[in-house]
Amino acid sequence: MKKVVSKTKTKLKSEDHVGSKEDAHDFTGVEIQQTRAELLAWYDQNRRKLPWRDRVSETDPNKRAYAVWVSEIMLQQTQVATVKDYYICWMEKWPTVEHLSRASLEQVNEMWSGLGYYSRAKRLHEGAIKVVEEMSGNMPPTAAELLKQLPGVGRYTAGAIASIAFGECTGVVDGNVIRVLSRLCAIGALSSSNQAVEKFWELANKLVPVDRPGDFNQALMEFGATLCTPQSPQCHACPLRKHCSALKQVEEHKTSASMLLSGKTIKTSISVIDDNVMDIEECKLCLPSAQWNASLGVCNYPQKAKKKQPKEETLAVVVVERDSEAGSHFLVIQRPETGLLAGLWEFPNITVDSNLSETRMFTDLSKFLESDLGVAMEQKKHSKSVGEISHQFSHIHHKYVVYAYKYTGDETLDQTTQVNREMKWLSRDDLSGAALSTAMRKVFTAYEKQNNGKNQKQQTKLDRKRKRADPHDGRKQMVLDAFFKSKN
Repeated sequence: MKKVVSKTKTKLKSEDHVGSKEDAHDFTGVEIQQTRAELLAWYDQNRRKLPWRDRVSETDPNKRAYAVWVSEIMLQQTQVATVKDYYICWMEKWPTVEHLSRASLEQVNEMWSGLGYYSRAKRLHEGAIKVVEEMSGNMPPTAAELLKQLPGVGRYTAGAIASIAFGECTGVVDGNVIRVLSRLCAIGALSSSNQAVEKFWELANKLVPVDRPGDFNQALMEFGATLCTPQSPQCHACPLRKHCSALKQVEEHKTSASMLLSGKTIKTSISVIDDNVMDIEECKLCLPSAQWNASLGVCNYPQKAKKKQPKEETLAVVVVERDSEAGSHFLVIQRPETGLLAGLWEFPNITVDSNLSETRMFTDLSKFLESDLGVAMEQKKHSKSVGEISHQFSHIHHKYVVYAYKYTGDETLDQTTQVNREMKWLSRDDLSGAALSTAMRKVFTAYEKQNNGKNQKQQTKLDRKRKRADPHDGRKQMVLDAFFKSKN
């Protein structure tokens, strides 16, 4: 807490605290025991029913570990609600690590399509192959071995698999855990700083109990996801509120603000001002008092670095459709094996200057189609503009200027690009199951929406013509007897 003498703000000196500076951001032995008991009791009453939790009862440790592994990789950067259906479908198709190891990367990408961050799927597939070919199908049983041996498995994922599947007493630290621990212990350093990260891991490993490590880690994460949320945390219903340093600061602020408003003074030589915040001199874990925002309350924690503005790119993309006796087919090309959306399929596209006119964009796109892909743009009347769509990746914002082109040439294309990318024609049904990114699905949705609208207008015009051509349609016809009826 910050002290003020004669209403002059001064930071607390480190000698004003009992123990080291770090003790102010730690748990006592009693708090550890109470936090464990209270959090597990809350979890036992409030845990969500999730498909991957049903598999923890699997008796085969390798099957159990694989099930946890798949769920943890899917849940990285992706919401639980989105993952559920993907997880169920994945486990039905590849219920064991052996099944996944026999799949092709193309099949894996198709199953992952729409989930985003596709490198996760590739690493999971690579890891399954390694477990089967190099480890005889046996999953590494400890966090240290998982971290060392499996591609795409970081410190958090290793801890989650080891504790949930194998019962190892090791902690986990993800975004939810960081938020909970930073509030409980008033850790106001940037959450991504090395010192803060190591402190979070230290605290997580101290808290996890020997008897229920997997349940406790899930409880801690679930608590952060559902109760101690980034915005509008439910402090009134929090089972850990008595241990929360951030909440104590908020309550102290309210008390001191109320006293100042009422004109009361504190009967000590030290006055407490309206920004009660732990600010221990030279402590690198404290939130600097200048950064405390009373209106945010406990949401002052954790402190995060300001996000960089995502890079913006404009791309011209064309949906090339070819009609045949078998129905419409659409041209897709495969992305390179490395980089953004590696190995996925996409409609032909090029990066363009956002200041170019649509006519110039289409001209450049046409040159790419003709010179690189062998698609001759013979008749401009077969092309049309569809519109624009946007898609946000984690670090880049794409604006797609979408065109459509009716291709009347031969199905076989003479590809001349130096980077020999695979191309193929897919039907609508094939597209729905193909390994297309979410952005490309947006492109095709815009294309279909325009086509459906156009087809509907054409059908309406045709119906009107038919009505005008049919003298019996839409009009009341008089029968012959009516001409002989009396007008009375």
